[in-house]
Amino acid sequence: MNHNDITRRGFLRRSGTLSLAAVAAPWAMNLAGMAQAAAAQASASDDYKALICIFLHGGNDQGNTIIPVDDAGYALYARLRGALALPQSKLLAQQLQPVSPNAAGAPTLALPEALGKLLPLFNEQRRLAVLLNIGPLHEPTSKTQFQQRSVELPDKLFSHNDQQSVWQSYGAEGSTVGWGGLIGDAGLSKNATASLTCVNLSGNAVYLAGQQAGQFMVNPQGPVPLLAKDAANLFGSQACVDAFRSLVSTEQPTVHRLAKEHSAIMRRAMNTNSQLIEQLATVSVPPARYLEGNALAQQLNTAARIIAAHGQLGGAGGIKRQVFFVSMGGFDLHDNFQGAHPGLLGKLAEAMAQLDNDLRDMGMLDQVTTFTASDFGRTLTSNGDGSDHGWGSHHFVMGGAVKGGQLYGTWPDVSDFEAGEHNIGQGRLLPTTSVDHLAAALAGWMGVTDPGALQQIAPHLAKFPGPSPLAGLF
Repeated sequence: MNHNDITRRGFLRRSGTLSLAAVAAPWAMNLAGMAQAAAAQASASDDYKALICIFLHGGNDQGNTIIPVDDAGYALYARLRGALALPQSKLLAQQLQPVSPNAAGAPTLALPEALGKLLPLFNEQRRLAVLLNIGPLHEPTSKTQFQQRSVELPDKLFSHNDQQSVWQSYGAEGSTVGWGGLIGDAGLSKNATASLTCVNLSGNAVYLAGQQAGQFMVNPQGPVPLLAKDAANLFGSQACVDAFRSLVSTEQPTVHRLAKEHSAIMRRAMNTNSQLIEQLATVSVPPARYLEGNALAQQLNTAARIIAAHGQLGGAGGIKRQVFFVSMGGFDLHDNFQGAHPGLLGKLAEAMAQLDNDLRDMGMLDQVTTFTASDFGRTLTSNGDGSDHGWGSHHFVMGGAVKGGQLYGTWPDVSDFEAGEHNIGQGRLLPTTSVDHLAAALAGWMGVTDPGALQQIAPHLAKFPGPSPLAGLF
């Protein structure tokens, strides 16, 4: 094989996640080493739009995230959940009050106390929507079809790494292109620079990998200089600093093609990072408003500040389309569920509510849509101290453009421990809404209209006849 036959696009896409870190070895630096700065007010009259994916690593337990509180619904919930069930008396004050009648089959629902900071966003501000029983599906699937394996199913169900990838890219671990990156691809022509189209504040994620757009990795606290001005962090040698600068800033026509591409990536990363530091220093979203000890809130703070600076980034015209990825972990609660799950949900609610506050203050509520995702849902039945891997789950979509205060989708039929059309065993939910429906709805809001691009972003959508369960989300 001739190594020079590697295409430039393929090399860039696969190496696009390589970046620089202030504390790593100088020849394998990572952009995840960047530090915090500030953000500026932005005009709501421009054409800017951004998506923020909040990924809940480990598989969030949907059974204690959206909970039935009417007598019949709660009785079934309590019977299925056993020791994991929350007291009905504490849930009654947390009832969701939909704008229109509940989604198909849904009982009266409530949030747990831990998510209390999200309740006003649903009931009063109407900027929060609930997606019921959503998960990866390749085509409409009944319980019998699942049991007989007579339809195409997502790869490697119930596997953490694979289902994280399936949610983000429709393919198992090893997939190289995600639907968030494809949405970024569709917006590249609107941006003065491609480098900050897809921004990852939580490490590498296939969700942000496009065919052209690569993910720019930023430390949760924000950017720091990628190359020290003195010798302290480069083997204690100013000569090493000077040599490195020369290698990445000077065209070397005689070197191997891969080396030239590596240098180009390094130059781009350093130039973009320097510009980001410079512009964030001029903006005003205060990091102090984010709660100590909430890593997700910190990531969202940095995302808000980059969003606020979008008009000044990349040159004339700034940036018009961005896709962000943030995450929090700890949701794989096979045990210690009651001790850990409420705290995780509390941090999620704090972070989302604070982001909503900051976007309101920035005048950008209508220009940013945030949604949650996770590996999978959990079993409704308890294993004694927790819940096990499931499939379908309930999620949130938040933003000023969202027609919130509504439930979208279908409440799952889990009429008993092994009965119900959507109970495939132990209360594992057979999804009734596909991730493709969500990807298509978000892409449409972002202004993606090209049929070919939409087909890539939501490749299974054509197999689902009739109106989308998320119709009217925007």
